[in-house]
Parts: sequence; C-alpha cells; structure tokens
Amino acid sequence: MASWNFMVTPTKPSLSWKLSFLSPLTTVNVTRRQNRTAKGFVVFATVFLDPKPTVLVAEKLGEAGLELLKTFANVDCSYNLDHEELCTKISLCDALIVRSGTKVTREVFERSGGRLKVVGRAGVGIDNVDLSAATEHGCLVVNAPTANTIAAAEHGIALLTAMARNIAQADASIKSGLSSLFFMVMPFLMLQLVIYRAGGLLYCCELNFVLCYALQFSVQYVSVVMINKGKWQRSKYVGVSLVGKTLAVMGFGKVGSEVARRAKGLGMHVIAHDPYAPADRARAIGVDLVSFEEAISTADFISLHMPLTPATSKMFNDESFSQMKKGVRIVNVARGGVIDEEALVRALDSGTVAQAALDVFTEEPPSKDSKLVLHENVTVTPHLGASTTEAQEGVAIEVAEAVVGALKGQLAATAVNAPMLPAAILSELAPFVTLSEKLGRLAVQLVAGGSGVQSVKVTYASARGPDDLDTRLLRAMITKGLIEPISSVFINLVNADFSAKQRGLRITEERILLEGSPENPLEFIQVQIANVESKFSIAMSDSGEIKVEGRVKDRKPHLTKIGSFGVDVSMEGSLILCRQVDQPGMVGSVGSILGEENVNVSFMSVGRIAPRKQAVMTIGVDEEPSKEALKRIEEIPAVEEIVFLKL
Repeated sequence: MASWNFMVTPTKPSLSWKLSFLSPLTTVNVTRRQNRTAKGFVVFATVFLDPKPTVLVAEKLGEAGLELLKTFANVDCSYNLDHEELCTKISLCDALIVRSGTKVTREVFERSGGRLKVVGRAGVGIDNVDLSAATEHGCLVVNAPTANTIAAAEHGIALLTAMARNIAQADASIKSGLSSLFFMVMPFLMLQLVIYRAGGLLYCCELNFVLCYALQFSVQYVSVVMINKGKWQRSKYVGVSLVGKTLAVMGFGKVGSEVARRAKGLGMHVIAHDPYAPADRARAIGVDLVSFEEAISTADFISLHMPLTPATSKMFNDESFSQMKKGVRIVNVARGGVIDEEALVRALDSGTVAQAALDVFTEEPPSKDSKLVLHENVTVTPHLGASTTEAQEGVAIEVAEAVVGALKGQLAATAVNAPMLPAAILSELAPFVTLSEKLGRLAVQLVAGGSGVQSVKVTYASARGPDDLDTRLLRAMITKGLIEPISSVFINLVNADFSAKQRGLRITEERILLEGSPENPLEFIQVQIANVESKFSIAMSDSGEIKVEGRVKDRKPHLTKIGSFGVDVSMEGSLILCRQVDQPGMVGSVGSILGEENVNVSFMSVGRIAPRKQAVMTIGVDEEPSKEALKRIEEIPAVEEIVFLKL
C-alpha cells in the first residue's frame, strides 16, 4: 500500500489528511522534508509503497474467503455502497468482489483508470457485470459456479418431497386456523379487561358472568367450526408416494446428477434429458438418457436443471405441457425463464400439472398479485437454492481463490470473459474464429437427442507450421459452439478446456500440413463428432462420425462439406438441410412452401452425387420456419429427411 501522510503546521491549528494508492511494481521508502518559511509552515511528506494489491469486497462474504484474501492482499470491506461511492473507490482497487446486488457497469471500469484487474462474482450468475466493458478494459471476470451444487440439489429434493406431501399447504392451514381462533376470541378478552380496569366487578358481575359464558361457548363453537372447515383436515392433504414413480431430470449437469442420485435413494425411477451428458456417466448412477419428448411424456415428476439460454427460454410452454401426463408435478430450482409462467398457470388450472414447486421466477421477486405464486397448488421459496451456511462459505472460498489466482497472473478456470488478444493476430484470425464457432454450433445440432457428445476431433489444414499458427483461440471457439447452445457458461480462451472436461467432452486436434504459400492462415477446418447418432443421416461420414467442414471465402465463413457431400453455402442466419432425390422442380416446390409461410430465403444450393440420384439441398433463411412449414416440406414425396439449424 502506498501512503502519503501530510502534516501542514501553521503557527496555530494543524490539518492532516491521507491519500492512498497502489503501485504493486514498486517498493520504495522515501522521506522528504521541505521547509517553507514564507508563510511560516513546514510540510512533512512520507511515502510507503506496499506491493500488496487491494481487494474491495462490496457485499458480505464468508469469513473463510476474507481470511484467504487477507493472506495476499489488503482487503477493504465496504458494504452497501451506492453507485457513485463504488465508482469513487474503484480507482484505488486491483480487484472487486460482489454478489448479485452490486451493478458493475461500464462506468465502474472506466472510472477504475485501468487499475481494476479482476472482478469476482460470489455466485454463478453474472448478469450484474458488464462483460463487454470488462473485456474491453482488460479486466478478468470470475465466478464461483461449483460451491453451491450440493445445496441446490438438496433444495430441489426438499421441494420435491414437500410438494408430494403438501407440507406447505398443511402447515399454512393449521397456522391460519389458530390465527382465526385468536382474532375471534380477542374482542371478548379485551372487553373483560375494560370491565376490570373500570373497577366495576361487583356492579357488572352479572354481565361478567354472561360474558365469560359467551367466551367459553365461542371458543368451543369456533373450534368446532375450524375443524369442520378443514383447519385440521387430514383428508384434504393426502399426498402421493415417490417410490416407483418416474422422475425426469431436465439438464444432467452437476446439480441435475446430484438430484438424480438422491432421487434414486428415494426409490424413484430416474430418466434424464441432456444433449451433452455422457451416457456412461448416466449409466453409472442408474439413469437412462432419453429425448426431450420422451422425458416429459413419461414422467410423473419433472425437475428442471437446465441453464437459461435463448434455446431454453420458455421451453416449458403450452405445447410441452400438452405432451405431459395428466397430473404431472414440476420442480424448478434452475432459472425462472425456462418456464412460461402464464402457460404453467393454465396447466395447473386444467389439472394437466397437478402441482409445482418453484424456487426461481422470471421476475424476482415476483409481483404480489402473481397468479402463479398465489395458486393453491404451488409451493414457493424465495430463491433459496444456494442458501446454506456451508454453501455460502464454499462460494466465498471459491471466489477468493479465483481472485487471488488472477492477481498472481494465473489462468482462472472459472473465468467468464476472454482476455484481450493482440490486434494483428485477432484481425487475421477473425473470420476463422467465426467459422470455428459456427462449425461447432452446427455439428452439435446434428446430434440426435440422448446420444451424449463425448469425443470431438478438430482438423486444421494449413500451409503454416505449428509454431506459426496458434489454434488455441480456434479450439476455444469450437468448444464455445459445441457447449453454449445448451449451457449458460461463457466459453473463452481461458475456460474452454476446463468447461469441456467438466462435461466429459474430449476434444483432440489434428493438423494437415499443405504445400503452398503460408499467407492464408488456414485452408479449411473440419469438426467430427464420434460415437453418436445423427438426426440427419447424410451428415454421417463413411467412417461413422458426424462431419462438417468449412472454409473462409472473402473473409466470410462457408460450409463446404456435410458428411461425404460437398456443398458451398454461406454460414449466415439459419439453415434448412434437406436430403432428397435429385429431380426437376424440387427447388421450386420447397421455395413455394417457404414463401407461403412468409419465410424469407437468402439462398438455395443443391449438392448431389450424380444426376437423378441422392442430393442435399441447403437453404438459408432469415426467420425460423414453423413446424407446420417443415412438415409440409418433409411431406414432399422426393424428400427423405429435413433438419433446421440455427447458426
């Protein structure tokens, strides 16, 4: 810590103050004395430069995390700062730790003057941190995604069992009955007190007797009425057993798999849906991986554990509820936005969904007049998934370790934004970065549900040697494309390998050295996914893997191969792939249907083996076609299969 201590001593009173700043690169002790006699005062200035960085903890953090921070840094615990106070303090800090209540905006990074090196989020969500601004200012953002896993799983099971046995409703019923008795008896007791304090016991003895009798009668009457009205209605709160029932775990990551383990211990049959869950990991705990449709249509209970992404937003809606068994029960301790809350109310009212137990909501806190929260068949808690003493301490330690590691210059496995790259390298690789992500995104969408992606091979063809072509960023972007469509994790150069490993995803790389000028960084990139089934059979190569290949043309990504079929289409917008028999009129037939459905076509391309043989039509579209439109195309006699892909 660097401290300037000034003492200005005039002939009469004195004034002292202190300025603090950090200079971790310099350790100097300086004492300087200057005499100024013109105005009769002396200035003493002392500088103490301390190599320790400063960490600002803006919200309450577990003591274990604070102790860890103090071993390496100067810790400033300043809670409940308003935005201006935070902006004022931040220029004196190397690291900032927040929970969900502090907004780390672009202004915070700008006011830091480049000194802020890392922001730690004590928890998972980073909605309150401006990631773009952090990256632009060279500031790493880390979170603590693993420490609350067990707490969230336990809360999911708690809601599951409480819902099945109507615990919350029965508890509220009994307590509301006692409250009713209290408020009905209270007026009689108050009247007795008034009579007593008035000193008219003898005068009012007859009235007093009548009141006492009325009080006794009212207590007995109210008790009978309460019992008859169901305040102690055992029959009303008969629950359902968990043993032998089917639980569908939607999202088989860390929390989902822990919920599955505990549900198995309760005697439930557990199935799961997760495009990324390795089948062997699921089998190890006795869980069957199935498609989304099979999971929701066969389950007695559904527990949600998927992240909130554009693909999962309102995934549980009127259409999905209509596919469920009547009387299904739903638990959500993941993210509120994965459920269409209005659709859930309709499903509860119709009896399609018998009960729901919710810890998260689209808007938190929900409105006081929320139909969902007030519904008699809904059990709610105020986002308590990670609220255990042990989880809070674990989160504190995890985020403290990440912050200290980042300040030491170590790569943080829990980083959620990418470090800045040299402008020259980024400019050259920019179109290949885009190509890499789109190839990964396209390849994973071709995997049939329930297969589980475990092994991915990436091939780079280039005239440059290994020392002249750094593929780490390209590999990270392929990983990003593979994982982000079904995950809330932000993938970057720092955390790509860690994120893949956490999901059981093994990515290998191969280089093909080409002859010619090394002016162009890469000739093509190929992505192969092994040991899976494909929802579009033509995407399978002769060796049995899903294979896609792409090149950069005019600095734009192009898809050049699907399976063994050569194509040449721009990877912009979204694609419809259509396997068909090559015959006249196919382009017109498909185009007419899309036109009638008001879907704008950006391009159409056909690749074929030979005339009148098998062919693949690739159609670029600006909007997502409806299921009805895709079904109409699939019903064309010459069409053999069709798939829609978002890029």
